Amino acid sequence: MKINIINKSKHKLPEYKTALAAGMDLRANLDEPITLRSLERKIIPTGLYLEIPPGYEGQIRARSGLALKHGIGCPNSPGTIDADYRGELGVILVNWSKDDFVINDGDRVAQLVISKHETVEWVEVSELNNTSRGNGGYGSSGIN
Repeated sequence: MKINIINKSKHKLPEYKTALAAGMDLRANLDEPITLRSLERKIIPTGLYLEIPPGYEGQIRARSGLALKHGIGCPNSPGTIDADYRGELGVILVNWSKDDFVINDGDRVAQLVISKHETVEWVEVSELNNTSRGNGGYGSSGIN
């Protein structure tokens, strides 16, 4: 798949780090470091602008190493980039740890996954087909 991209950052384009990776690392594009204090949220600019094809979305996801080692994540993960959005890609990060965390220019702050999706056309009906689960909700399967 080919996607048009404008790179206004100081960094190379996102890339897959291994042959079977689903996500590409996104880098912070900063003029000066940003400090995320405990429980603080900020949008981190990337300098990237995408033209995602119809029927696809971009998903911004946390990097597992940042989450495990530093408590840094994406509070709306995955964050959705719609195919009709043309603004700069920003990454919302939160610091769930008790320690300050400094983000420097060029740091890998999140992953971008491009994913296919369907567009739904609702069909209103008066009842739904029955299943063995029925309306059983949270915890209804009996498995702990």
